[in-house]
Amino acid sequence: MKLLLMISALCQVVFISCTSNNNNVLNTSKSLKNSTMNTPVTKTEEEWKKELTEEQYYVIRMKGTDRPYTGKYDQHWDSGTYECAACGAELFTSDTKFDAGCGWPSFYEALDKTKIIEKKDFSHGMVRIEVMCANCGGHLGHVFDDGPKDKTGLRYCINSTSINFHKQDSTK
Repeated sequence: MKLLLMISALCQVVFISCTSNNNNVLNTSKSLKNSTMNTPVTKTEEEWKKELTEEQYYVIRMKGTDRPYTGKYDQHWDSGTYECAACGAELFTSDTKFDAGCGWPSFYEALDKTKIIEKKDFSHGMVRIEVMCANCGGHLGHVFDDGPKDKTGLRYCINSTSINFHKQDSTK
């Protein structure tokens, strides 16, 4: 299973590596600025560019992808909550994080399904399900059906650049 995931990730990297605009980010072709999504947080692309780092803008707004095994949360195992790096909406918890061996942080379940949007993605000659923040429309990653079978069977493959982590308060 891990070998298949690694081969799949490698094929994806080889397939889209020629579009790289940043040492840590693989850029995809479409910005969210032409999107017609209605989300509570609505900002212009100029506002997003001012608030996000260049890397965050490419991943979250331009639907880019972290290079595998480079994200700070791939092998991060502290207890706490992962939130959208663009708007702060809580999205995933460490309780549902697992090591998929794919090079990206993986979760078998969202904190609350109403906090994410899942949409078909036909980019790069593939059919996948994109995962976006329901609060701001930011690109988070993709969801696949090869997650832990004893849980949900899902693997939310999320870019480290798209999320921030808040450690669980151990004094509670």
